Amino acid sequence: MRSTASILHLDLDAFFAAVEQRDKPSLRGKPVVVGGLGHRGVVSTASYEARRFGCHSAMPMHEARRLCPNAAFLTGRFGAYRAASEIVMGLLHELSPLVEPLSLDEAFVDLAAGEPRSLASDDLVALAGRLRADVTAATEGLTASVGLGSSKFMAKLASELAKPDGVRLIEPGTEVATIRSLPARAIPGVGPATMEKLGRLGVRTIADVQALSERELVRELGKAAGEGLHLLAFARDDRPVQAERETKSISVEDTFEHDVKDVAELGRLVERDAAVLSERLGAARLFARTVTVKVRLPDFTTYTRSQTLHGATDRREVIARLARELVFGLDLREGVRLLGVGVASFTEVAQEALFEPDAVGAVVEETARGSGEPGVSGVFEDGGDGPTLRLRDRRGFVPGADVTHADLGPGWVWGSGLGRVTVRFETRGTPPGPVRTFSLDDPALTLT
Repeated sequence: MRSTASILHLDLDAFFAAVEQRDKPSLRGKPVVVGGLGHRGVVSTASYEARRFGCHSAMPMHEARRLCPNAAFLTGRFGAYRAASEIVMGLLHELSPLVEPLSLDEAFVDLAAGEPRSLASDDLVALAGRLRADVTAATEGLTASVGLGSSKFMAKLASELAKPDGVRLIEPGTEVATIRSLPARAIPGVGPATMEKLGRLGVRTIADVQALSERELVRELGKAAGEGLHLLAFARDDRPVQAERETKSISVEDTFEHDVKDVAELGRLVERDAAVLSERLGAARLFARTVTVKVRLPDFTTYTRSQTLHGATDRREVIARLARELVFGLDLREGVRLLGVGVASFTEVAQEALFEPDAVGAVVEETARGSGEPGVSGVFEDGGDGPTLRLRDRRGFVPGADVTHADLGPGWVWGSGLGRVTVRFETRGTPPGPVRTFSLDDPALTLT
């Protein structure tokens, strides 16, 4: 453990929703919910105004609509989020060469690396305050919560305690006392499945975990998870801030003695592999952004497909659903000789997918029969008449999308349906703008 609170964790407040409020003046101070808007959609981010009604990330979108029917429900603009993220990450790199991004909206920084600086608590809090002001100025209005601690665990916990739009430093030497009263879910890697097991031991808080022996935790959770939880319960965390993560993947692959043609059997195999991958992610305390499948047919034609979400997951059902969609998009009438399912693009924090799985493109690679050479690649999607391959993405007039009208200028989609699209004409630097409705095929209106 460090003797100084020299690890910083920055978390942008309600990031996706905050970007939408920044860029859409009419939504400032009002409830905004960003996520997948279809029947399987989940909330990615809810503004603090929407959270007062009970909306939160990972909630089914239909539940958020019930709780806060007057909110603005928007699909995401990933380009806008990435642009804002790059500005913030640039500011962090000015502080230290050791910056470890966890997602678009959060990162660790090792303040003890790079140019010498005072690591006294008061000086670190002052630095964090200047950083927050710089973030707001550089991003034209976004806010961040910053935590400082002697370890990554403490720094992230401190930023949670600082929310929203604040700074919190956990003094070295006070870590164990600080975390005792917190729920056990505050420990990294403790998700619903682990809490269910811990609940059988009467665990509710971190103090309850501290009261258990390492042997009891290992017996209930397994060696790696049990030992790791015991260490973190006493704030023992020596994980370094890693500027560059080694590219890794976890996969399960089977070559069958007899070709598998039964669709139900293939579905069961995918479910089994997804459960194994979910368990391995949990043991490693990782979340994956990418799900990959590999399918080899009896004639040795091999397909590899991957789908990358704008979030990260370790949930068995999510991995299984994505893998099934990728596998069963293929023509499997001749049977399957080999089936593999894998996950990659890891992060240490979960973030629900911004879009529904079937709204995100998947990379497709096909190996031609016998040649070993790549065949086609592009973006795979499932249209109403079955899977088709498209070479470029075509976004629709979805709520929140940026548009431009030849006469009225830039705006964003308020809503669409029945052959019409409604647009509010405003930008980041204008007052709330007027609303106009157009035919969906109006040549003067284009997506930007």
